[in-house]
Amino acid sequence: MLETGLQRIRSIAHAIAIPTRFDAARGFARLSRAAVGMTLLTLGMLMLDDRMIGGEPVWLKPFKFSVSFALLFATLGLATQRLSPRWRTSWLLVSTAGASGAAFVFEMAYIGTQAARQELSHFNDTTPFHAMMYGLMGAGATVLMLTVGLVGGAVWMDRAARFAPRLRLGIVLGFIATMVLTFWVAGTLAGNGGRFVGLPSADGPKLPLLGWSMEVGDLRPAHFLALHAMQILPLFGLLADRLILSARVIWIAALLYASFTAMVFLKALQGIPLISA
Repeated sequence: MLETGLQRIRSIAHAIAIPTRFDAARGFARLSRAAVGMTLLTLGMLMLDDRMIGGEPVWLKPFKFSVSFALLFATLGLATQRLSPRWRTSWLLVSTAGASGAAFVFEMAYIGTQAARQELSHFNDTTPFHAMMYGLMGAGATVLMLTVGLVGGAVWMDRAARFAPRLRLGIVLGFIATMVLTFWVAGTLAGNGGRFVGLPSADGPKLPLLGWSMEVGDLRPAHFLALHAMQILPLFGLLADRLILSARVIWIAALLYASFTAMVFLKALQGIPLISA
């Protein structure tokens, strides 16, 4: 009965995957290149502009977001590239790529503008305008996570896609895990009104490079883990295919990864840092 239901879902999905003259894989590749260009631009600004905001260089957040976008779109591009032509050019994935591109342009434009003005882009509700823009960034993040989920679903439903079986499973579980865990963690983060649970001192200890607090609960480590399930679990799948391991290994890895992310998140909500100083 379950297998019949799954086949029916795939049949319906195949029917709505109507081809267009555009290619989602090329769209994601172009977005990745644009994000790399933005990374280089914000890196240059980071080196040239020594102004600070919230204890950090003003261009650090735009730089981090550029890197994150480049990795996100590169991963989506690699996944869609191996889909069958029907799915790769489907109106569903092409529209999704366009929507995620619009979210990328909007978020980077606003974050960059706020950095240039030496003002916060996140958790800034000092005026109705800033509160509205922060809400729109949340909407953009929702579009991006739905994109991840839809591409993961397409990888599962496209039987003609060029994936080894365990890699396919790793992509599906990784993409779905990223979507679900990020909605949970980022939603709580937005409602918390800030990245910390507790009040860190101005010069409190932080993890090198990452900047995560070693003094109070910090929600960013869990957010980081949630976002990168879509890269980590496909790598497990690729390794399992190379070593001819059982698909059960991927399920176990996904369960352990999600459990660890949840543990890190719940620990932060209790005000406990990931690593204490």
